[in-house]
Amino acid sequence: MRDACPWLRLESAGGLCQLLERLGIRRKRARAYLHSPDPAYSDKVAYLKQCWQQAEQDPERCVFLYLDEFAFERQPSLAQAYEAKGPYYPLARYSTRSNTQCRGLGALNAFTGQVHYSQRSHITTAALSAFYTDLAAAYPAAELIFVAQDNWPVHGHPDVLACLQVQQSPFRPRVPDNWPTQPRARVMQRQLPIQLLFLPTYAPWLNPIEKLWRWVRHDILHLHRLSDNWDQLKQRVLAFMAQFVLPSPALLRYVGLEPC
Repeated sequence: MRDACPWLRLESAGGLCQLLERLGIRRKRARAYLHSPDPAYSDKVAYLKQCWQQAEQDPERCVFLYLDEFAFERQPSLAQAYEAKGPYYPLARYSTRSNTQCRGLGALNAFTGQVHYSQRSHITTAALSAFYTDLAAAYPAAELIFVAQDNWPVHGHPDVLACLQVQQSPFRPRVPDNWPTQPRARVMQRQLPIQLLFLPTYAPWLNPIEKLWRWVRHDILHLHRLSDNWDQLKQRVLAFMAQFVLPSPALLRYVGLEPC
């Protein structure tokens, strides 16, 4: 710092230390930071809040869900853990088998903490449509189900939208130019009472279910010992998610949403 800032006219490290102390400056570990480049950020957030308030005022007929996908692999992820002193380290024991991947699809009720979860090898348009159908079946009395989610293009695929009622949101995700504009003939068209809310791009902090994925990674996936038992690992993730089948105030607190 003294070499980079000669205008400070400091002759010793002690002088620099005193200056930093006087200015209240500390050397700190950096934190990951992401700024959403979405030009419609404020408008999308305002629309999201408007729909949230609608669901909050009429919870019997209106539901608000946060949806997201996540993936985990056969091989354990690295993390800190306790170990004996000396030249010993916790080990992430890898399998020699192919590093297979599994994908989860979940929806978090913003007011109850209830989670609807499905696990597949791939999340396709058919899988997403089936999940929306399950969500509608889980809330048979709901006349309107808001589903807030990110801008993954598949969320806006015509085959997916075909199973939903006409969408009212002024915001849509960008999809590839070579995608069809109409659903395929074999796709069953329905009128599920679901309205999709697309979050600002690159703004994961606006989707609380992201913290649920952090929880399952912390408790199940970091340094796990099941790399040679892929089926058991998947079942363990399913069992973890099953604890939130019923409303969970604890989960609401964990993800930063106040329980009703």
